[in-house]
Amino acid sequence: QVQLVESGGGLVQAGGSLRLSCAAAGRTFSSYAMGWFRQPPGKEREFVAAINWSGGGTYYADSVKGRFTISRDNAKNTVYLQMISLKPEDTAVYYCAADSSYPLLWAGDYHYWGQGTQVTVSS
Repeated sequence: QVQLVESGGGLVQAGGSLRLSCAAAGRTFSSYAMGWFRQPPGKEREFVAAINWSGGGTYYADSVKGRFTISRDNAKNTVYLQMISLKPEDTAVYYCAADSSYPLLWAGDYHYWGQGTQVTVSS
C-alpha cells in the first residue's frame, strides 16, 4: 500500500508555469508506476501523464504534450508534473495515482490516489 500527497497547485495566469509534486509514503516507491490525472469542473477525471518505475518511460495525453513533463525521483519518493504555457482549459483538480502496471491510461485501473491539488489558470 502507498499513500500519496499532492502539492504545488495554485492560481496562475495563462502562459505561466507550475510544478506539482506528489510525495509517496509506504511500500517501495520504485515498484510503482505513477500517473497524473485531472478533473475539470463538471467533467470526468482525465488522463494527463504517466511514468514507469525507473522514470525511463513516459506517456502523455495529446492535450498536454510539449507543455507538461512528468518526472520522478525515487530517492525522494516523489513524482513531479512540470507544467508550462498553461491555458485556462488546464484548470482542474490534479491527482496523482500509483499502480504496479504501466502504462495505465484509465483512472479505474489505478489502485492508489492522492487527495488532489487545485490548479486554476486565469485568462
